[in-house]
Formats: sequence, C-alpha cells, structure tokens
Amino acid sequence: MERPRRTVLSVIAASLVGLALLTGVGVVLVYNDWNGNLEHPDVVGKHRPVQKTKALNILVMGTDTRDCAGCKIDTEAGGGLSDTTILFHLSADRTFAYGISIPRDTAVMRPTCYRADGSEIPAATTYEKWNQAYQVGGPGCTRQQLEQLTGIHVDKFVVVDFSQFKDMVNALDGVEICVPREINDTTGNIHLDAGTREVDGAEALDYARVRYGVSDGIDPYRTRRQQALIGAMIEKALSGGMLARPDRIVSFIDAATTQLQTDFKSVAQMAKVATSAKSIDPDDIKFITTPWTLDTDKVSGGVEWLPSVKRLWPLVIDDKPLTREFLAGSLSAGGSPSGGAASSSGMPSGTPSGTPSGSATASPSGKPGGQATGGGGLSPEERDKAGLCS
Repeated sequence: MERPRRTVLSVIAASLVGLALLTGVGVVLVYNDWNGNLEHPDVVGKHRPVQKTKALNILVMGTDTRDCAGCKIDTEAGGGLSDTTILFHLSADRTFAYGISIPRDTAVMRPTCYRADGSEIPAATTYEKWNQAYQVGGPGCTRQQLEQLTGIHVDKFVVVDFSQFKDMVNALDGVEICVPREINDTTGNIHLDAGTREVDGAEALDYARVRYGVSDGIDPYRTRRQQALIGAMIEKALSGGMLARPDRIVSFIDAATTQLQTDFKSVAQMAKVATSAKSIDPDDIKFITTPWTLDTDKVSGGVEWLPSVKRLWPLVIDDKPLTREFLAGSLSAGGSPSGGAASSSGMPSGTPSGTPSGSATASPSGKPGGQATGGGGLSPEERDKAGLCS
C-alpha cells in the first residue's frame, strides 16, 4: 500500500482543514490557543548571507531549559546550551528535503553575535564547542554562528524543549524504536532493553539522550539515534491510525507548539510551508551529520569538522540535492525504526571517525530535483557504532 506522500507539517495543515470541517467554529478557538502557545523571542542578526534561491532553510534547536523527568541528563545542557542542532533544507521546487545535524561538541570559532537589544557579544578568541553559542546568546547567536561559518541563509528557526518532545511522542501514542543491545547507562540512570518495540515519551527521550553505555559515549553517534527517532515520529504521524484520530492530532500539535520559540508568525504560516511540501515522501527525506573526526586538540572531548564539509554547504546554498558522498552516510525518515534500510551494497559508508566515503561528483538522479543515485545509506558497521539496528 502506498505511503501517504506528506510530511509532518503537511499533517498539521491537513488536520486544521479536517478539524474545521468537523467542528466548525470550534477549531478557531483551538487554532487561537495554538498561536497563543508560540513564543517569539527578539533575534538580531547582522551581515547575514543573501538567500540565492527560493528554497527554505529552517534551523531546529533542541534545548534543556525546562525541568522534566528525564531532561538534563547532561549537566552542562541544563544550563541553557543547545543540545541538538539540525538545519532542515526544503528545496525550492519541493521535490526533496534533507536535515543536516551538527554535533553539539563540534569545535568552532564562534563569531560575533548580538543580544535582543542589538548590543554586541564579542567573538570567541579560542575554539569553543558548537553549543556554547546558545548559552551566550540564545537562538540568535546559534543562527549567526551557522550563517557566518557556512554562508547559508537561515529563513526560519524553531527551538524545541525536550519536555515538548516527550509530550509529542505521548500524543502519538508512542513510537517504534530498535535497540540492538541492552543499554545500561548508570551515569544518566537510563536502562533500555534490546529489541524492537513501541516506547512512550519518557523512554523515547532516554533513547534520544543516552550517551553512556552505548557508542563509547561519542556524541555524533547519539545524533544518529536522534535522527532515527525523528524518522520514527514522522512514520507514526503519517500512519492511517493517527490520521483517523483528530484527538491525537490536536494533542500532538498542542504539544509541539507549547512554549515553542520561533520566528514563524503563526501555526498557519507553518501549515503553509507544509502544504507546499506535501508531495515529498518520507523515504525522500534524508538525515545526515556533518563529517567529523575525533582527532582534534581544539576543544577537550570534542570533534572537528573534516575538509569535506566545505563540499556540503554549497549544496544547501545552491539548492542542490545531496550527492553520493553524503547519501552514503544518510538515514531516511521512512522505513524501519532505525532510519530506513541499511546499505544493500555492503560498502562501508564511513571511516571509524565518522567520515563519509565516496565522491561528491555523483550526478543527481533522473527525476527532476531528486537526490543523487547510489550512496546506499548508513552502513551496518556505522549503524552498530551508533546503537542502531541493521
């Protein structure tokens, strides 16, 4: 049976229309309540890159600013650091999309950024970890950092708290994950049984946040699990059972928008983006991580970008699909609870440091705007390192 060709935001748009038909004026009250959930922080940016295309770049930040059971697993994240950063690129012709995760421990030279009143936050004089920008200047500083270091123009941003994340999973009535081996993280007091099963919001948060007792505590591998979990949420949100339950849809949107920090003006504006992307299948939504290596002396316990990252940013700037080089280390929003099928070629997609192999010269697929052919996906070896099932 064909999978509905809609993204999660498309579900929001369809839900608004469906609820309007079902409940009439009552949906107006719900819609106004959702808009009231949104928070619009003042964000100042200067010397910003010019957008060259009509593509849409949305910066998603996950943080630990609120108290909730299972939050603040990493003590430093509880101080207001951005724990997760994903740049989501939606092509101008709405034929492909991909999310680029930036490991929070990436060593960068933080550029000058600005407070809400326009006053300057001086640039770092030494290398810092990526997530330090959020602590010193909030979402505006993280946006400024990404734009200045990559040349990519960010159109919109959203900041999701991990307590929101838990509520979203619960509104979906759980999501399916696959844990290849039992996880016992005594530092974060996280214990997950091996196997494939549906988990509630608390266990999903544990799965997304666990760092010790799996993957040797290497943070970019935790990023992979977060990508797989987002894919599982998309898959569940698009299931027939979910679409047939308006009550769950309302709960999901309410959870997603509660205290959501964003520069989207309204839920309707987000829904407009959704309807423009309704033809993209979850299998065509790819997630990758910036190529990285543990071989760095720039920050303690951090990672460093590899030179190949310089071939990634132009793809976003020029609105190009991912090339074979980066698809080789990708996960898909569709398919299995581990982020799509493993590479059928058996060719490893990365070195022990997480470097994707292959060439950036592969041409796009035959269909207009499609992703490059080949590239397989994250190899069984890399899946095992990330704590994902093959």
